[in-house]
Amino acid sequence: MANMRRGNFIPMAMLVGSEDVPSYLPPAFHVMLKPSGPICNLDCTYCFYLRKEHLYDKGTSFYMPDDVLEEFTRQYIEAQQVDEVHFGWQGGEPTLMGLDFFRKVVELQQKHRKPGMKIKNSFQTNGVLLDDEWCRFFKEHDFLVGLSMDGPKELHDAYRVDKGGKPTFEKVYRALNLLQKHGVEFNILCVVNRINADHPLRVYGFFKSEGVQFIQFIPAVEGTQDGVTDWTVRPDQWGKFLCAVFDEWVRKDVGKIFVQQFEVALEAWLGFEPSLCVHSKTCGNCLAMEHNGDLFSCDHFVYPDYYLGNIMETPLMQLVASPFQRRFGLDKRDKLPRYCLQCPVLFACNGGCPKDRFIKTPDGEDGLNYLCAGYKRFFNHIDPYMRLMANLLRQGQPAWLIKEVLRQKEQPKQKVGPNDPCPCGSRRKFKKCCMNKV
Repeated sequence: MANMRRGNFIPMAMLVGSEDVPSYLPPAFHVMLKPSGPICNLDCTYCFYLRKEHLYDKGTSFYMPDDVLEEFTRQYIEAQQVDEVHFGWQGGEPTLMGLDFFRKVVELQQKHRKPGMKIKNSFQTNGVLLDDEWCRFFKEHDFLVGLSMDGPKELHDAYRVDKGGKPTFEKVYRALNLLQKHGVEFNILCVVNRINADHPLRVYGFFKSEGVQFIQFIPAVEGTQDGVTDWTVRPDQWGKFLCAVFDEWVRKDVGKIFVQQFEVALEAWLGFEPSLCVHSKTCGNCLAMEHNGDLFSCDHFVYPDYYLGNIMETPLMQLVASPFQRRFGLDKRDKLPRYCLQCPVLFACNGGCPKDRFIKTPDGEDGLNYLCAGYKRFFNHIDPYMRLMANLLRQGQPAWLIKEVLRQKEQPKQKVGPNDPCPCGSRRKFKKCCMNKV
């Protein structure tokens, strides 16, 4: 079994005394699995994970061995205290493992499944190797597939290229059509970068025209000693991008297209803690495991300082519940700068992802999220709409009724009178219900 260069890699989970944070195993946690490590058949400019190959000895075979696969499956299922367990397969590129590997995955999951337990699998791919056989397998075993795609051809191909620097759009578009042909449940993962961020409606309109119903927008951010990379989305771009897409979505597509950023925001306006780790108060319950069983605090923290240990040497439950990992998760909340603590949209943002907290606040305090200005613009912009949708849901009405409310308000010729019944269905007069809420 391939091993990490252990010289500087001390298991952090074993170093921090239990007096720092009480040992605690969450009822459910997620491990992002890297069965092929960082190995990929593409060479996307903004990919942060390709460089993880250097963490391992030269000549390492990045292929998850059978004993690691079975041991993880057994331990992961055993550790979950819920009725539905989710396995997440990422990379690198997981299709490089071959279909037989995932047939084995399904067999082992059924072998170790607890009575009455449901097993779900998600699979993130660039789509290049997908064919009919892969799609039939996904459909048969109810895999949720995430397809990485950055918009129409010219925007997608700006950074998503193969090892020879050639464009990949046509191959990914073919994969999109295959998933649709076979009725596979899928979503689009779109990385918002320095180039496509200037074209929000082109990006969103393209996915919409292709019949995509579920979309995740992920900001491309990487800080360096000299600032940020030239492909990193600027904070103002990120904010404008989200606002532009939201304005289109809220008027035409609520209830038909599901954008993760907007759905998670609505959770916050309903009074719940956002379910997406980026905007939750704390983190630490979404870890990453390499091909050989090495476990790290997070997919974005696969560094020696966040190496927890190897599941073949230390039980997974012990690593997840370790004081080091619990403190890692709590630091997201406890190390927020004062600027964030005083922010009116903290309840929805919660400081964003810790990996992006590398700039200073206006008063010089460390730990502000690089995308802060963009998030603040977005959350303030959507506030009246989110309040209205939250009110609709509390009244037992569907959130998509906001489209009718906005149509009546913004089209004078068909405008509802102040004393007419509110189009939201509340049976109250328009002037006493939704008229002044947006």
